[in-house]
Amino acid sequence: MTGQEGTFPTPGNAGVTTSPGDLFDPLCPTRLLLDRVGSRWTTMAVLSLANAEGELRFAELKREMTGISQKMLAQTLKSLERDGLVTRRVEASKPPRVHYSLTSLGTTLIGPLRALREWAERYIPVVKDNARTFDATNH
Repeated sequence: MTGQEGTFPTPGNAGVTTSPGDLFDPLCPTRLLLDRVGSRWTTMAVLSLANAEGELRFAELKREMTGISQKMLAQTLKSLERDGLVTRRVEASKPPRVHYSLTSLGTTLIGPLRALREWAERYIPVVKDNARTFDATNH
């Protein structure tokens, strides 16, 4: 499966446990997801590609993802491509132009990642305030 077909294996057929919620199980789907998309760079790459509604070139992604090094962006995109979440297209030109886009599997992450972003925008100020209050009373 390349992630392009739009059909996905069932959990048991993909080598993933079907018992939910056991983060101590190395085959727990949630744990595997967090291992793959738990970094800020992965989240930013997926959401940047989602917002583009098409392809983005490497340089465009780098400009959009402020603070990422070229090496880290290359590693992030390669990991996403390996997992079938991103596709890479090389345009035969001099120099070659490399374009990235989300696969059909990659697009299934857009909703959950946007929901996390919305949660963060709403509640991180509260979390920060709680941390300041805790730190002020517990040092």
